[in-house]
This record gives sequence, structure tokens and C-alpha cells, in this order.
Amino acid sequence: MKWIKIEKKDFNRGLSALAKAYRLLGPVKKEKAHAFEALNEGQTPDFDFFNTHLSPKFLVQPQSEILFEYSLDEGKEDHHILKEIQKDLLPRLVVGIRPCDAAALLLVRRNFDASKYRDPFWVGAYESLTLFGLACGAPCATCFCTTAGGGPFNEAGLDALLVDAGDYFLVRPITEKGEGALKTAGWENAVDEKTALDIVTLLKTAAESRITSTVETDHLKNQSTVALYDAPFWEDVSFSCINCGTCTYVCPTCWCFDIQDECFGYSGVRMRNWDSCMYPLFTLHGSGHNPRGTKLHRVRQRFMHKLKYYVDKYDDGIQCVGCGRCIQSCPVNIDIRKVCKLMNSHPDPSTVCPV
Repeated sequence: MKWIKIEKKDFNRGLSALAKAYRLLGPVKKEKAHAFEALNEGQTPDFDFFNTHLSPKFLVQPQSEILFEYSLDEGKEDHHILKEIQKDLLPRLVVGIRPCDAAALLLVRRNFDASKYRDPFWVGAYESLTLFGLACGAPCATCFCTTAGGGPFNEAGLDALLVDAGDYFLVRPITEKGEGALKTAGWENAVDEKTALDIVTLLKTAAESRITSTVETDHLKNQSTVALYDAPFWEDVSFSCINCGTCTYVCPTCWCFDIQDECFGYSGVRMRNWDSCMYPLFTLHGSGHNPRGTKLHRVRQRFMHKLKYYVDKYDDGIQCVGCGRCIQSCPVNIDIRKVCKLMNSHPDPSTVCPV
């Protein structure tokens, strides 16, 4: 296990070298929160943050993107029926992504890069990224990544992991992409493995001890889907929901989208936009029928998808990385941790003796 030491006073020099080979992105302080944005020349990512308000999933799945354009105007010289929009897939390096957000991209990849269906737009954008993760030394009170299959120092989905050790960073290359980026930056000062590991282990243990928020998932796989679907607690869970969709927009593992055409005379574009299962129109049929016509139906679908259907399909965890964004942002205080507990502990009616 190789570890490299980067003095903080030398960090900007390495970023300048990387900027010649990659387009750099990182957390930038906005008015009240941080956001991932392109780093201008000489600009340093601001690592003094917990979680960004929005996850960096938009780097792979933009909130709105044009897929192709079309024209039926035969009178124009450049007339064409259909033209795909070529995507800019130059190498991008994200410095400071949190481990939970990198892990979320792996969960989402199962939807867009499957054996039967492969979305070239999503896959192309994802493969253009090199991800330098920033270990989370001070998790939020709402973080529960350690019981959601991850952790503040989790390496899944990362090409390299940065650990803030005070006056310097310790960096571990994880993939060949990460190794190559470190060489480009000139960060090759290897340190004694045991010494680095002792420091990282100490910091990791301290970070994990700060995470007191948890979810219970051990019984979800064995729960009856029908019993959970018909559980009486959905009325209480959905009562305060206003179907604003905030939870789905801030969530790094929500992937719902809508396809829309915008026409301008003889020409137009086809766009893909983020959508939300919380919206009444999301499942509205052309016939006028809506299989999820009430907010109870929609709230239940969101949690059943993340905590039951996904679990049954992939058999290795929930569709959640424990970032806590939905808990922080929900205007009516719906808490996925409480819902998960209700679902995990729900009794199977076939095992309950009638009174």
C-alpha cells in the first residue's frame, strides 16, 4: 500500500501542473454552501466543508443536457434530419470529492452501464473523470455512511484518496488513472508505509467515532415486499410530505430523468432533464391514469426503491450512501433513517399470530 506525502505549501504547484493535462474541478465556497465547480487558473479547492449542498452527480448526469438536434427545413443548406450533439469528453479531474459521493456513482452506474443497456452519454462522462477523494475527518451529524456500506475514508470509486494530516496531505493512489495523475502533478514523495498507515488509521478511527447516526438494514432482504408495501406506517411517513422533490435533487443516487423535445419552427432539440418520482406528472399515463396518484404512493415508491427493490435486485446493500443530504434539506423533516428502521423492523404478517 503506497502512500505519498504532499506538503500543503507545494499543493498549488501540483494543481498547476495538473491543469495542463486536465480540466480541474473542486469544492468552491458559494454564498452559504459549497459547490463543485471548475477551478480557474491559480484557484485552490476549498476543503473547509462538510458536504456540498448538491452532490457532484451532475458532472456525469447534467441537470439538463441536449442529446441531439433535428431540422425539417429542407430550404436550408445545412439541412439535416437528425444530428447527435457531440459531448466534450476531455479528461476532467475532480479534487476533493467525498468518499460517499464517489461510492454513489458506482451505485448509479448499475443503471446506466448495465450488460443489456449502456447509456453512452452517462458512461462517456463518467469515464472522462479522475476522482481524487478527500477523506472526511469531520462528518456531519446527519451522516450515516458507516452503516450504509461505506465510511469517511472509503476508497470505492476513487482513483486516489487524500487525507488531511495537518501541515501536509497523505495520498494513496488506488487506480492507474490515479497513479498517472499523481505523476503529472509531481507528487511522488513516497513515505514509509507503516508510518503513513498508523497516521491514517488514527484519523480514520477518530472520524468514524464521530458518526453516531445509523441505519438498520440487516432484515431488509428477508422482508416480504408485499408486507412492506401494505405496511400501515406509510400514512404517517407521507403525511407531511409536500412533494417538493428536494430529497431526489440533492440525493447522489437518484437517477430519474425525463426526455423532452423543444421545437422552434422547423427545428428543435431533444433534451434529457432531471426528474423526480415525487412529482405527480412523473407517472402520469397518456390515458390520464396515474398509478401513483397520491403522495403516499410516491413517498412509498421512493423508499421502497432505495431500501427494498434495489436490495432485492443487487443483494449487496441499499441504494443510499448515507450522506444525509435529504435529511438536512427536507422542509418537513422526513428522515430516511427512521423510515429504514420502520421497514427493517416491520413484522412479517405470516409469522404474527392473530389476536
